[in-house]
Amino acid sequence: MPAKHQKHRRPTGVQRLTRSIAVAGTGAVALGLPLFGAAGAHAAPQQGAQSLPVAAKKAASETYKVKKGDSLAKIADKKKVAGGWKKLYKINRDVVGDNPRLIKPGTKLDLGKKAAAKPAQAKAAAPKAEAPKTTAADAAATGGYTAPADAALGTAYRTAGSMWSSGYHTGVDFALPTGTPLKSVAAGTVVSAGNGGAYGNQVVIQHQDGMYSQYAHLSQLSVSAGQSVTVGQQIGLSGATGNVTGPHLHFEVRTSPDYGSDVDPVGYLRSHGVSVG
Repeated sequence: MPAKHQKHRRPTGVQRLTRSIAVAGTGAVALGLPLFGAAGAHAAPQQGAQSLPVAAKKAASETYKVKKGDSLAKIADKKKVAGGWKKLYKINRDVVGDNPRLIKPGTKLDLGKKAAAKPAQAKAAAPKAEAPKTTAADAAATGGYTAPADAALGTAYRTAGSMWSSGYHTGVDFALPTGTPLKSVAAGTVVSAGNGGAYGNQVVIQHQDGMYSQYAHLSQLSVSAGQSVTVGQQIGLSGATGNVTGPHLHFEVRTSPDYGSDVDPVGYLRSHGVSVG
């Protein structure tokens, strides 16, 4: 709301005036303002002239330096970025690159927020800006994780052995009897649900942070490819399908939907505040 103009009395008597130039901010318009001849005297606008607001100092953008173990979703949640990780990636795509999952420690990200700037003179009233709307997908991307099952851990990640084609265990096992409900660890979209060869019946889900979770050896599937799921939603029942020695859940976290792109699943869940093991 523009400031109300004040009426000024015409100065009595003949007074000698000089002019000085005032400039507000880089590239601002130069205004000729009448000043009293004495040094340090207050400016006196001419009768009928409108008083103009003085520009505020330019506010600096708030930034964040990426640390080891960070993800765009984790940063967006921690720094409360409106619009979630998608907005953060859009702002910083030039420095992040084409893959939002690969952010290097030390990279400086623009959070898209301005630090509060103090006006040069009296603070003028301003209309309230409408808060940006956050979609359900964005909200899910910035938080909301759970363990895939309420059970103890069995074989750990990267356990070496000739029984695995890669030479090591690519996920973690949860010791479960057949028929135990299994949960999606976060909101996302099912990219595959069906027979996975040695994995037996499996479900693979892509999450909003760009990562994938896999659930293998299921006795029954509760979702299908292309379906959206919420955090904690049942995606199937545990079992002993595929190459197994007994019923359990084999759980993986991957950077792609394919075998061979595994990362530490326990570390991933713990980075999102989920305690397992």
